Parts: sequence; structure tokens; C-alpha cells
Amino acid sequence: MDQRLNSSWWALRIGLGVAPFLAGLDKFFNLLTNWKLYLNPLALRLIPVDPGTFLHAIGVVEMIVGLAILTRWTRLGAYVAAMWLVGIALNLVTMGAFFDVAVRDILLALAAFTLARLTEVRQATTANSPAYKQGLVRASAT
Repeated sequence: MDQRLNSSWWALRIGLGVAPFLAGLDKFFNLLTNWKLYLNPLALRLIPVDPGTFLHAIGVVEMIVGLAILTRWTRLGAYVAAMWLVGIALNLVTMGAFFDVAVRDILLALAAFTLARLTEVRQATTANSPAYKQGLVRASAT
């Protein structure tokens, strides 16, 4: 893979892996923000658990997605992150608040989608390399 694409892939992978992991971890500490402010009151009526418990579950999911992006499941994690971020943006828009955060999350979703697609190119490049075809290297899952 071209070095320029490779460095772009790594920048997206690290940024989109670390950010959701840290945001998920912060669901337990609320150092970055009070995450309850971002919960849609309509959704709160539908979920059968306390908002704090719900946010903890969300935090665990976000940490798993972040770890997936940082490990061999980059492509899958990036697609999940893209869908997750669109869902968050829709939640915020239906609240009628935090439109700036919703726009940012749509842009992050596009970045996550781009990471997933770059990962597919990276995998195809590895699988088509002469060294791979001769059995000298394995295709990376990332």
C-alpha cells in the first residue's frame, strides 16, 4: 500500500480506536461531560433501566468498538462505529439539541466508514502480493 495511504490509515485507526474507548471509559467517570445530558427523554421512557446503568452499558459497547478498531477487527469495528455515530447523531437531532455535536458525529461516521474501506483495500493489497501468494506472509485481518 502507498505510504501516504498507509499513514492515513494509521491516523484514522488510532484516532477512531482511542476516542470511542476513552469516551466509553468516561461513561463511568463523567470527567469529559455529564453524559446524561445527551440522553433523549423519549429513549429514557423506553429503556427499562436507570440512565446511569444504561450509560455504563453504552460505555462498555464503545470500549469494545474502540478495541476492535485497534486490533485485528479494524474493518468490523469501523463499520460498527460508523453506524453507532449515525445513531447518536439521530438521537441528538430528535432531541432538538446539540446540533453541533450531531454534525461532528456524522463527520466522524464518515471517517469511520473511510477507515473501513481503506482497511478493505489494505487487505486486498496484502492478499494480492507476490509474497502472500508464495505463502511467505499471511494476510492481516486489519
